[in-house]
Amino acid sequence: MVDLLTDASKRFLLQVQDYFYMSTRSLANLATGPRYFQDVLDQMDDIGVGSLPIVLMSGFFIGAVMVLQTGSQFVRFGQTALTRDIVSLALVRELGPTLTGILVAGRSASGIASELGSMLVTEQVDAMRAMGTDPSRKLVTPRVLAGILMLPLLTALNDFVGLLGGCVASVFSLRLGAVEFWTRAINALDFGDIMQGMMKPLVYGFILATVGCYKGLTVRGGTQGVGRATTQAVVVSNVMIIAADVFLTKLALYLGDKLF
Repeated sequence: MVDLLTDASKRFLLQVQDYFYMSTRSLANLATGPRYFQDVLDQMDDIGVGSLPIVLMSGFFIGAVMVLQTGSQFVRFGQTALTRDIVSLALVRELGPTLTGILVAGRSASGIASELGSMLVTEQVDAMRAMGTDPSRKLVTPRVLAGILMLPLLTALNDFVGLLGGCVASVFSLRLGAVEFWTRAINALDFGDIMQGMMKPLVYGFILATVGCYKGLTVRGGTQGVGRATTQAVVVSNVMIIAADVFLTKLALYLGDKLF
C-alpha cells in the first residue's frame, strides 16, 4: 500500500511539473517569434463565438432563477426592492465569471483535448517537429491566448443577459418596473465589483486552455486514450476553476479594501 501511494504521489507531482512547464512556456512564446496570428483568430472564433449560444442561454435563465429565488424570500420581509441589488452583485462578482468559465470549459476544454489528442495519436504532432515547427508555439500558445482574451468578453455578455433575464422575471413575477430594475442594478455596482468580475475570467480562460492542451498532448492508449483525456480535461478544468475562485475572491476582496 505504501509503495502504491508513493508511486501515485510521484506520478501526480510529475504531471503537475509538466503542466506548469507547458503553461509557462505557452506564455513565454508570446515574447519571441514566430507568432501565428491566424491560428489565434481561428481559436478565438472557436472558443468565443462557438461558446456564445450556450453562454447566453444559460445566463438568461440563471438570472431569471436568481430573481425568482431571492424575490420569494425578500417578499416575506417586504424588501423586494433589494432583489435587484443582490442579483446584480451576485452575477457580476461571482456567478457570471464562474459559470461562464465552467460552461466554456465543458465545451472548449474537451474540444481542445480531443483535437490535440487526435493529432498526437495520428502522429501529426511528430510531423510538426520533423518539419521544424514547435508544437507548443503552434498549438498551445494560440489556444491559451484565445482563452484569455475571449473569457472576459463572454463573461460581460453573460452578465448582461443574466440581468436581462432577471429583469424579465422581476417584471412578470414580482411586478417590478423594468426601468427601476436596471437603475437599481447598475447603481448597486461600483468599480471594484466590475474589476473583480473581469479579473477572474482571465485566470479561468488560462486554466481551461492549458488543461485542455496538456491533456490532449499527453494522450496515451490510442483512440480510447483520447476519450479519457477529453473527460479528464473537463473534470480537471472545472475543479481548478472552482478552486481558483476561492483564492481569487479572497484576493479581490483584499485588493478592493486597499485600492477601491
